[in-house]
Amino acid sequence: MALAQTAEIARRLTAVRGIDVEIVKFETTGDVDQIGKLLPHGGKGGAFVAEIRKAVLAGELQAAMHSLKDMPGNEETPGLVIGATPPRDPPTDALVLRAGVSVDDLRRSRGKGFKIGTNAVRRAAYARRLFPQIEVIHYRGAADTRVRKLDQREMQQLADGGAVGPADALIMARSGLERVGLAGRIAHEFTIAEMLPAVGQGIVAVECAAQDWQTRRIFSAIDDPTAHRCAEAEREVLWVLNGHCNSPIAGFSSIAGTEMTLTASVLDEAGELFIEASRSGPADRPRELGRRVGLELLDKGAADIIERSRPM
Repeated sequence: MALAQTAEIARRLTAVRGIDVEIVKFETTGDVDQIGKLLPHGGKGGAFVAEIRKAVLAGELQAAMHSLKDMPGNEETPGLVIGATPPRDPPTDALVLRAGVSVDDLRRSRGKGFKIGTNAVRRAAYARRLFPQIEVIHYRGAADTRVRKLDQREMQQLADGGAVGPADALIMARSGLERVGLAGRIAHEFTIAEMLPAVGQGIVAVECAAQDWQTRRIFSAIDDPTAHRCAEAEREVLWVLNGHCNSPIAGFSSIAGTEMTLTASVLDEAGELFIEASRSGPADRPRELGRRVGLELLDKGAADIIERSRPM
């Protein structure tokens, strides 16, 4: 999926700027380890982002493409800046089912007797809220690989040598399924109200050196102001909350005219503790809105929930 996203960035640059783009495939720790949990690698930020950032800072790459939801929001990387965010892809999550299972089956049973696979603590928390008796199992791999394992009833291998599964259902990003040609496998698309997306979900961020003005100028041609403002608002929530990679934090913003609306939530992984905040404000002041929402969540007790989920 990352290569598909990068190819789309290259296509846009070629179309707008008329320049040739060299795509460099960069295999990260998260790509190599398709079994273990991401937490020991520093979460998604450590597993998928840190090594690529080092290459940009070292001048080995002019720019790097990241899924914004994989970029830590509670820390800054001196010397780097988001140079462009193309138009946002659909931000919603989707349910993929194995043969013989229906959405009605899950709803009627409240998930009892079913195993649902995901590696995201946010999706796990929301899944337990929607289907209280579901068994959530650790599930890793590329999007098409995960669907293949679901269909073939394969067990998910674990880093300790054990295995879990097989899964009856998966929760995945709709945009990811679309990029690998598997949109037809979506059995149910969760609404924003059912499952608030991860901060930045559906947004691709192009990161480059802050002082590389030529590269920044080139990428500015494919920057979408709406996606960029939404990215700033949502990531400001992460900054205020100081959330770590094991924090089930969600956030989504939208713009209508000159007004932006931002909703964010914090859950515990069991899905039992849940707080949410939603506010609207001027679309040209996204970070201010993000701070307001983040501070409201803190007032409602978000810090305690985040601390409880912090790795020991």
